[in-house]
Order: sequence, then C-alpha cells, then structure tokens
Amino acid sequence: QVQLVESGGGLVQPGGSLRLSCTASVSIFSVMGWYRQAPGKQRELVAIFTSGGPTNYADTVKGRFTISRDNAKNTMYLQMNNLKPEDTAVYYCHLRRDFLDYWGRGTQVTVSS
Repeated sequence: QVQLVESGGGLVQPGGSLRLSCTASVSIFSVMGWYRQAPGKQRELVAIFTSGGPTNYADTVKGRFTISRDNAKNTMYLQMNNLKPEDTAVYYCHLRRDFLDYWGRGTQVTVSS
C-alpha cells in the first residue's frame, strides 16, 4: 500500500521560509508533486516532477519555490522562500503510480505576521 507522509509545515512570517518534506513508502520514480488548498478554494498545483520531463511550477510560486527529491530516501521536498500570506494553505503531496493517484494527509502552512 502506498503511503505518503508530509511534514515541515507551520506558522511563518511574510518573507520567511519553510521546507516541506514528503516521504513515500514506495519508490518515487514517478510523477510526483505538491498541491495546495486554501480555505474556500479548489486544490491547485504548486510544483511537479513530470514523467521523464522537466519540473513545472505554478506561475504564482515561480522563483520562490523549488521542488526536489532524494530518490534514495523516497523523499520529495518543497523549499519555499519569500512566503506571502496568499501562500497560506494545506499542502498535499501527490504521487501517480500504475495509473493510480495517491495523496498525503496534508500539512498546514500559515503565513502571517
């Protein structure tokens, strides 16, 4: 069974940084990415490793967020710099494996002074 566990969320002031982690119970040689959902809004893509292709970022986070992964640790990261109040959301880890979608339970990121 595929399990994804996120960590690293918290409360940070505007302009601050956080690093999220997502550890999988399986190999992460797969389409894998980060999504977020703010209160009252739909879940949206933040950053993703595409299948055999480059990474993609939402326009709202380009230049501030960086997605990376350590295949040996089955762990994906999201480095978030220069955080803004509009980045406040629950951040979810996503993995697509064998044509199935798996999600973590999410980690809360709150950007507020």
